[in-house]
Amino acid sequence: MNFYSGFCLKEESKLFLEWIDQSDFALSGFSLGAIKAFETAFSSTDRIDKLQLFSPAFFQNREKKFLRMQELYYQKDRDAYIKTFLKNISSPSSFKMHSYYHDSGKEQGTKELHKLLHYQWDVEKISILCDQGIDIEVYLGSEDQIIDVNATKAFFLPFAEVITIKGAGHILQI
Repeated sequence: MNFYSGFCLKEESKLFLEWIDQSDFALSGFSLGAIKAFETAFSSTDRIDKLQLFSPAFFQNREKKFLRMQELYYQKDRDAYIKTFLKNISSPSSFKMHSYYHDSGKEQGTKELHKLLHYQWDVEKISILCDQGIDIEVYLGSEDQIIDVNATKAFFLPFAEVITIKGAGHILQI
């Protein structure tokens, strides 16, 4: 099992243990890590049976102004942005994310934020993975304040088993 962490996080796989497939042929990732897991699955020549996407970063339905404002806020006050981000990914739960925070530095953080905000999920790539026999699971929290749950669900439903956890936010904790 390979797990890919989300934006400015480390070791948060512990939050998803009840769902993570521990086999050697499974890839999983959270938020930005879901993008990384997906791209790894697509480019890999290794055997992959399952791809698990936990709250995949999905912003292709958002206006460019929203995306630009996120990046500007990060550049203006990175500490405030990250503090707000950690609070929002755990909402509506009161779960504290600080122990999972990883400071990759402003330059790397800027690159990662840009990637997750501007990433375009490619239907053709997803179809290729499905044709290769890779099972895709997408886990969403019904109360996610980071991504548009309905748009994300609608996008992935033709290709994946989509599991929505009632009352959970981005980190899928209630």
